Amino acid sequence: MYQVSSQQKQYNTYTLSDDSTGSQIEVVPERGGIVTSWQINGQEVFYLDTERFTHPELSVRGGNPILFPLCGNLPNDTYSVDGQDYKIKQHGFARELPWIAKEQSTDGGASITVELGSNEQTKAVYPFDFHVAFTYTLRGNTLEVRQEYKNLSPTPMPFSSGFHPYFLCGDKNQIEVDIPSANYQDNRTKENFTFDGKFNFDQDEIDSVFGKLSSRLTSVTDNDRKLKIAIDYDNFYTYLVFWTVKGKDFYCLEPWSATRNSLNTKEHLTVLAPSSSCTAVVSITANFF
Repeated sequence: MYQVSSQQKQYNTYTLSDDSTGSQIEVVPERGGIVTSWQINGQEVFYLDTERFTHPELSVRGGNPILFPLCGNLPNDTYSVDGQDYKIKQHGFARELPWIAKEQSTDGGASITVELGSNEQTKAVYPFDFHVAFTYTLRGNTLEVRQEYKNLSPTPMPFSSGFHPYFLCGDKNQIEVDIPSANYQDNRTKENFTFDGKFNFDQDEIDSVFGKLSSRLTSVTDNDRKLKIAIDYDNFYTYLVFWTVKGKDFYCLEPWSATRNSLNTKEHLTVLAPSSSCTAVVSITANFF
């Protein structure tokens, strides 16, 4: 049985649940349209810095932050449109702005659609009119995120988009990573390395960018927590980023449609014609074993 309910906490929080598997997620539209929690039979899948979450002026560290209209950062946070420079923060503004909750459904899954539109605040850093709608659907132990991006501007609209999910983990040395790419770039040093399926978790930080993906599926098995995460993504996504920090009980495995600085390099950048739209889908499946 699928259910959708809401409760006023610090923010209005929507709970999507599937009683058949004991799975439920919490969605907080006002806080960047984010999924903050995902539990399966009482066991948490996502990490969330709950103290940081209570401070609206701080970005959320945890859950499943939305990256739009860019993934990563730009040199000097700057890019140009028609000869005019604009400054925009790392990962864009979607994760910081309030989204609006729209349609809810329990037909074939528990789902809710959240939407974000352009305004004067967004146009100061990103001079385009847009409308973005994400539909979260929980079905069994799978969370599906269907996205629609619309260009409402009279000129072509460039962007990239992605997700930054934080997965709660145990001993990182018991993590097995399956990423469909033979090479990665260390974002800190810009050095390129061959990937053998293992990371050195003794480093203070791991920030690895994988391109040339050979498959539409990636996964991480946490043998300490007995949890396997599998992420399916469509052809909209061209990069995966693995990120973690020493001493923190999370890792992030992030599907990106383009890599850092694509607003300047144009590499894998999505450009929507006026009055056009595109869609994308990401599905995350979590299984405790």
